Amino acid sequence: MFGSDGTGVYSPDTVSLVVALIEGGHTYSEIERRTGVSRSTVRSWASGRTPLNGIGAACNVCRRATDEIPAGPYAYLLGLYLGDGCLSGHPRGVYKLRITCCDAYPDLMAECALTMAEVLPNRVNRVQRTGCTELGSYSKHWPCLFPQHGRGPKHKRSIALVDWQRSIVDRFPAPLLRGLVHSDGCRVLNKVNGRAYPRYHFTNVSADIRGLFSRACELIEVEWRQSNARTLSVARRDSVGRLDDFIGPKR
Repeated sequence: MFGSDGTGVYSPDTVSLVVALIEGGHTYSEIERRTGVSRSTVRSWASGRTPLNGIGAACNVCRRATDEIPAGPYAYLLGLYLGDGCLSGHPRGVYKLRITCCDAYPDLMAECALTMAEVLPNRVNRVQRTGCTELGSYSKHWPCLFPQHGRGPKHKRSIALVDWQRSIVDRFPAPLLRGLVHSDGCRVLNKVNGRAYPRYHFTNVSADIRGLFSRACELIEVEWRQSNARTLSVARRDSVGRLDDFIGPKR
């Protein structure tokens, strides 16, 4: 996805290298040969326009926000984004974070809207769809906060956390799990011999995103297993109890 100023979504390492070469006085053509970033994009960055990249590489606004970002709410929003969210490009390098929420869960929808505004305090709008509502917020900096953004469906490309995201998730795995379950998971009752036993399911086509779910479970000592090719489940009573402490049924 490219903005109108010619900037694209590049890895933090690539952006850092380009900025270093610009500051070192290298020509735009030489930088293009060494990094693969087009001369027009290099020229745009050299003129002071913000590269859309991971926090801390070259975006001064987002570099300052690294220490101020509300980590718990961000981890929750990251889980929602990985499941039911996407970024769409608009003129002048503005992006819209869109997260689709089922109308059957008004409390979840309200929490999503509040969290979006807490992580990046811009107006959150709503677009009604059939059976669901799309929550959206505009900013040039959403790609900075979600460097996993890219072309095509998430399951057709690599989804890996960058260092600052991994640090947040390591400290706040529970909100990430809450967001993942609220987007692509559920709490169900499994009936055995007339008794109902709660369990959690998380279904996602992306193996990378399933890996983030399983790793977060392990960080809080929640046992999980692979139910099928796309679904992970949590069924042991103590593990279900841990998830019930901060997730529970959707509402």
